[in-house]
Amino acid sequence: MNRLFTIIAALMVASLAITHAYSCVGSTDSIAAKTDTVIASTFAPDTLNDDRYTRLTDADYRRIADELGIEVATIKAVSDIEAGKNHVGFFEPGKPVINFDRAIFTRRLSRAKINITKARASHPVAFAKVNVRKYGSYGKAQYARLQSGMEVSNDIAKESTFWGMFQIGGFNWRKCGAKSVDEFVDLMSESEAMQLELFARFIRSNGMDKYLKTKNWSAFARAYNGGNYAKKRYHKRLAAAYAKYSKKQ
Repeated sequence: MNRLFTIIAALMVASLAITHAYSCVGSTDSIAAKTDTVIASTFAPDTLNDDRYTRLTDADYRRIADELGIEVATIKAVSDIEAGKNHVGFFEPGKPVINFDRAIFTRRLSRAKINITKARASHPVAFAKVNVRKYGSYGKAQYARLQSGMEVSNDIAKESTFWGMFQIGGFNWRKCGAKSVDEFVDLMSESEAMQLELFARFIRSNGMDKYLKTKNWSAFARAYNGGNYAKKRYHKRLAAAYAKYSKKQ
């Protein structure tokens, strides 16, 4: 009997934790909150022959650093955490790394008064977990989910996806200076240099550049990654990455 009570208590705690996580995401839906997303380092890029899809130059980093009034090491630190140490922005030519977020997708469909039960029945892939075995790679599996979601609602699916090496939520397209979510996606698909430019626009529009200027990693991580940043040690990882890159300058 005691064992049964222990199991029930554990399940209740887990349920409350999940609810709390999603409520935090809901309160920061206008920034860069993530729920079931994974950083871009999960992607194993296929053959990329065009330089614009493969590598940012030091000149690219310097241009944006000067634009924001911060150090190159600071931008590279953010890229380290969001894109992984290889700083990957694309997994195929013209296809930026993405993470389609089912929780945000479902919530936005509900807000739009779209029947979730019917959508789930007609387009199950959009609501399924990432199936690497079926699609052959993490990137292809994520695009399969996105495509399925777009068949329910083009705008909502794209807005429910995190894009590029800096994993900016599509719902932030206005904050990135785009005229629509479609234009935002088109820009994300241009080059890594454009992904960096969109990151700069996003940072400025949310006033996060002040945190990067003062190396206030906790404040930046809270604004960029949401309320659970400390649990995932975002601020400490940012500080460590900055220390690494600042030594190389």
